[in-house]
Amino acid sequence: MKRIFPYIRRYQLYYIIPVCSMLLAVGLDMLNPIVTQKIIDDVITAGRYELFRNLLLAFLGITLGRALFGYLRDYLFDVAGSRIAVDIRNDLFTHIQTLPFDYFDGVNTGEIMSRTTEDINNIWNALGFAVRVFTEQVLYLLIATVLLFTTDWKLAIITVLLMPLMLRLALVLEQKISAAFGRLSDQNAELNTTAQENLAGVRLVKSFGREKYELQKFLQENESYCRLSVEAARVWGTYHPVIEFLSNLVLVLVISVGGIFVIGSRMTLGELVKFNGYVMMLVWPLRMMGFLTNMIARCNASAKKVFAIMDVKPTIVSPPVAKVPAEFRGHVVFENVSFKYHDKYVLKNISLDAPPGSTVAIMGATGAGKSSLINLIGRFYDCSEGRILVDGIDVREIDLKLLRDNIAVVMQDTFLFSDTIYENITFAVDNVTDQAFREAVADAQVEEFVHELEDGYQTVVGERGVGLSGGQKQRISLARAMLKRSKVLILDDATSALDMETEYAIQKALEKRRLTKFIIAHRISAVKNATEILIMENGEIVERGTHSELLARRGKYYTIYREQFKDLDDLPVGGN
Repeated sequence: MKRIFPYIRRYQLYYIIPVCSMLLAVGLDMLNPIVTQKIIDDVITAGRYELFRNLLLAFLGITLGRALFGYLRDYLFDVAGSRIAVDIRNDLFTHIQTLPFDYFDGVNTGEIMSRTTEDINNIWNALGFAVRVFTEQVLYLLIATVLLFTTDWKLAIITVLLMPLMLRLALVLEQKISAAFGRLSDQNAELNTTAQENLAGVRLVKSFGREKYELQKFLQENESYCRLSVEAARVWGTYHPVIEFLSNLVLVLVISVGGIFVIGSRMTLGELVKFNGYVMMLVWPLRMMGFLTNMIARCNASAKKVFAIMDVKPTIVSPPVAKVPAEFRGHVVFENVSFKYHDKYVLKNISLDAPPGSTVAIMGATGAGKSSLINLIGRFYDCSEGRILVDGIDVREIDLKLLRDNIAVVMQDTFLFSDTIYENITFAVDNVTDQAFREAVADAQVEEFVHELEDGYQTVVGERGVGLSGGQKQRISLARAMLKRSKVLILDDATSALDMETEYAIQKALEKRRLTKFIIAHRISAVKNATEILIMENGEIVERGTHSELLARRGKYYTIYREQFKDLDDLPVGGN
């Protein structure tokens, strides 16, 4: 909870009026038992009926004042709590944007979603309601205790005898319920992840007929959530009724002993009613303590998880003093680069030189290290050994945003937002000219299918591009990268879903652009015109050269070529 205090201090002015309103509202409440005593002792018992009108007006004034100050208190506390929750959510989301790829490799989307939604809401509930009520109840507790002792100190001692035990039970409840809600929050993240993955992959689930399997998996997670909810309820049910019992016992003792005092003329009936009013102000906070403890425990558990993410230090950051190339030309050099992932070498001693405008093609089996190699250029990961230069400067010495602004990437896993085709294409560019847009969509062969859509480029695609074919999604992603006009273009198996004719047209368009291109592909047709072709195996370059050089060498590239074009060799010669 202490991590939330800086946010509270940021809005401390928001709390001045509601805190003052709270004090005035509590003060007015303290007058109610006094007015009640005077009605009983002076009006009903003593027969001074002329006082009744003024005392009723006093009741009305207290009620109206209580309503006014209560509204200001509740509304402004909620406003402050909402602003704090917004700031924490913004800071969390901003921090998540700074985290490197390797963080997201080890965390699921459902967990992050739970932190940014449910956990932030728990914090807001605590700051907007629980903290306010808790502070108010503490005021009632302290002031009512003082007034009890000024009314009748002997009866007050009897009243407060059970208070330490009730407070102790409330603290134990807070400790145990906080741990229970921590486990419940973790399980909620697991439940969200299971549901999110199933809904995102619903077409795959249905196509493989795995609805029953996914349902069973969800039911197991849901059952675990239910079990932890029951566990939290058991903790609550164990301690809260005891606190309720002790608070009612206090009332019984006050009425019993106080009744004896009234019969013995040691105090008036009005004083007993006034005393009982203050006892209710004392008992009610202790009754509320369990409920408030519940909410604060949720807030505490959620805050720990939220700030645990915010405590993750980005491992890839801009240098304190960045170097800027005189001109970004796209000259990329790998010097003896090795890369470890989870203490295992993924790349070993990679060296290559890609001059501006050149094309480096990378081929190899799954897991050979192709994607890892290109991910190092934009510092999605940092190399473990060696260095990577862009225009003569180590990428670790270039401002991270500046570096990535000059690199365009088409990922292997094509991602489109649930937005229009136009917004997806212009995602990486703030100010788009019509000419640049037309060139990008023409070069990426997007216009070929978009003009057939009723809403054209304003067509809203579904989640992750549902409703479009794989080739259409790849063309939109290619247009997005081309529109960025970066000096380095990285294509990670970006044309695998395209037909040969479309792929050829896009290759010709790319050749006209003065870009340094890194292309990962499995088809010979996608790499044969590259300046240099790399064949990778187990994180190492085992062959390199041009298309003709590698064919002449009759090594692994030649084997791939023969596999892909063997049907052509089987064609009969002649007209039969």
